[in-house]
Amino acid sequence: MKPLRSFCFILLFCSSSLLAKAQTSKAIVSGIVTDEQGQPIAETSIIILGKTKGISSDTSGHFRMTLQAQKSLALIFTHTGYQPVQKNFFLSDQEEEKIVVVMYKDNSPMKEVIVMADKERKETGLIQINPKNAIIMPSTVGGVEGLIKTLVGSNNELTSQYSVRGGNYDENLVYINDFEVFRPYLVSNGQQEGLSFINPEMVRNVNFYTGGFQAKYGDKMSSVLDIQYKKPTSFHGSGYASLLEQGLTFEGSLHHQKLTYVIGVRNKNNRSLLSNQPTVGAYIPSASDLQTLITYQPNNHFQFELLQINSVSRFTFYPESVKKTSSVFSPLFTANLGLDTYFEGQERDRYSTSMAGLTLIHKPNSHLKMKWMISQFRDDEQERYDISGAYIFGDRDFDKGSSTFGEIVNPLGAGMYQQYARNHLQISIWNAAHRGSYEAGNHFIQWGHQIEYATISDRTNEFEYQDSAGYSLPYNSSVLALFRYSNNNSNIQTKRYSGFVQDNIRLRIPNNNVTLTAGVRYHYNDLNNECLISPRIQANWKPEWKRDMVFKMAAGIYQQPPFYRELKRYDGTLNTQVRSQKSAQYVAGMDYQFKGFNERPFRLSSEAYYKSMWDVIPYDVDNVKIRYAGINNARAYATGLEMRLFTELVKDAESWISLGIMKTKENLSDDFYYDYKNAAGEIINAQSSDQVVTDSVKNEIGWLRRPTDRLITAGLFFQDYLATNKNFKLHLNVLFGSNMPYNIPNSTRYRNALIVDPYIRVDVGFSALLLSEKNNRKSHSPFRNFDNIWASLEVFNLINKTNTISYQLIKDFANNTYAIPNSLTPRLLNLKIYTRF
Repeated sequence: MKPLRSFCFILLFCSSSLLAKAQTSKAIVSGIVTDEQGQPIAETSIIILGKTKGISSDTSGHFRMTLQAQKSLALIFTHTGYQPVQKNFFLSDQEEEKIVVVMYKDNSPMKEVIVMADKERKETGLIQINPKNAIIMPSTVGGVEGLIKTLVGSNNELTSQYSVRGGNYDENLVYINDFEVFRPYLVSNGQQEGLSFINPEMVRNVNFYTGGFQAKYGDKMSSVLDIQYKKPTSFHGSGYASLLEQGLTFEGSLHHQKLTYVIGVRNKNNRSLLSNQPTVGAYIPSASDLQTLITYQPNNHFQFELLQINSVSRFTFYPESVKKTSSVFSPLFTANLGLDTYFEGQERDRYSTSMAGLTLIHKPNSHLKMKWMISQFRDDEQERYDISGAYIFGDRDFDKGSSTFGEIVNPLGAGMYQQYARNHLQISIWNAAHRGSYEAGNHFIQWGHQIEYATISDRTNEFEYQDSAGYSLPYNSSVLALFRYSNNNSNIQTKRYSGFVQDNIRLRIPNNNVTLTAGVRYHYNDLNNECLISPRIQANWKPEWKRDMVFKMAAGIYQQPPFYRELKRYDGTLNTQVRSQKSAQYVAGMDYQFKGFNERPFRLSSEAYYKSMWDVIPYDVDNVKIRYAGINNARAYATGLEMRLFTELVKDAESWISLGIMKTKENLSDDFYYDYKNAAGEIINAQSSDQVVTDSVKNEIGWLRRPTDRLITAGLFFQDYLATNKNFKLHLNVLFGSNMPYNIPNSTRYRNALIVDPYIRVDVGFSALLLSEKNNRKSHSPFRNFDNIWASLEVFNLINKTNTISYQLIKDFANNTYAIPNSLTPRLLNLKIYTRF
């Protein structure tokens, strides 16, 4: 028995030793997870194949995982919106392997989309938009901007411009692959606008910041639209055609995906939309563009990118007549006031923009990334019109049984006017920039510097003549005076230097996930020799609660140096000594994900904000044209609350609702006027009255609503499909905005005198899948290479609501002023075919 016991003891000892050795036989896999553009992907799930638990990559995409050595294992990398990646390993004892995991966007249609990326939930003001929704959304503007309007509101369906938290469109930054892009500057109404600068068919990622953004973004005060174009892995194409717009896109890769390309061409013609405008005439609009992105990556350390955009828009208009009916702005009130105008003349405008950018990306190792960029932007705009209008206004007959039905039967005034312009604007901007990032432990440091050289040539020659009741306005018995006149030639050359440095710090606090981002920007330009320093800070906190909640806050200085429009006074001259507009902004928000309504995923995001602004340049908005006073003579503020609920009311169809409550006001330093009195103490018009002025009273205006002030803004984007067939879908887009102020041009007394009625817009689209199941088609079928074909019927302005964009001011025989609204588009049908191959 003893030998047997001894043998069992030795066997047990050896087994234990081998087991202990096996248990200590370990290996390590570490590295970084990035997307196809090389950007780190945070919170990527990493598990061993066959296991249920694993780890996640950190905020900079890095990970480190211990595995059992001497054994075949597979790691599965997953992240919402990306295709899963599997990596296989057989490592020796104590071996450490470093890898780079590249994840590609999942382009499969109608995937689970409600579980948003961790980045969006943690950064203040960030909304990540699915670019596929920009393609299917029913909108006269279409594209990415059409989606943005459901989030921040709109008051004009003819333009891609948008206003964010009380700012105007000039306060928004737009980037494509880190290159800043610009729109034409002379466009005065939505009818003249061409295509958006962003081609949604080429878009990979859309990050939209509504405020409180980081120091790495530029020097403006309202928002950032950060667009990243695709880097495809295989050949694909898409095309669409509708009554308003047509487009064709190709994408692919060559040389084992070292060389990739995306090419898109578009054409837009709004004639069918504009022909329903109240003004009758011949509209001849056209716009086209060509965009190309080519990338070349010879190895894992270097990548080259070439981005080219060329866009041309033309607008020709031969107006004939217009009939308007409205109530009035006057001491007298006439319910059925009408205005009939008959035109002569024409308008011919041309807007041409181009941009070329070259990028070199260098990654010496997994921690360091450096980027060098050079670009040129060119803008050439010509605005030519000479239009005369003869008008009569008064009471309109609405009695259908009358022989004068629809005509003006009681004239209150008559006159004529002439508008003339020969304007030419040329802008050239050269930009050289360097950006970099370095990851070290819990720190992710980013920096950037750029030099910009701009030349501006502005030739303005325009006037407006108004004749009312036999005399010109403003009235002068000795000379023929023009109502408005501008003749100016200006040439400006300016250099700008700007940059930033910031650090993303992940704090180690038990049971809490806390991230702090602190940075500072600098800016200097030699136009007014102004140097700006803008510190900014963000923080987010995700406690380990049962409820999935994230709290975030931000504070910082946001300053906007003047460029072109801010320099231009009402009379057309340029004030090169205008200082930057400045603001201090504070944001606090919360993000909450939960299940509800048949276990559907919901996400509620809310933010409160306050912006204190000084050195503000007052401006007026007429249709889409922003006219600045050209002087820093105002203070302003904007405060409000935004809430957005994202969900899938039906499975695999993303929908959301957005609600904003806001107040923004300004106080001009010279906002006063005088009331003049005669000997009897009566207020008189000192310029036109023969009575002697005996006294005057100074009236201070104080705080007034800014042109973008809108108390309530709401938007809805809803998708649905037939319960029995997902190939029949509905897309609904609803916008509501409460009233806005309208300023009488060049008037202190009547600033905020008019109110634009609430804006209500409902657009709906019905889609049907005409062709699918590519594998089942015959070899001789003409559609054998098409993935799918969709057909859509879109109804714009479903409720046929007449929305007002601006006012035309008319004087009667007694010199009373009447405001006649300028209306937007009525109901319109649009057909669209979309295919992918």
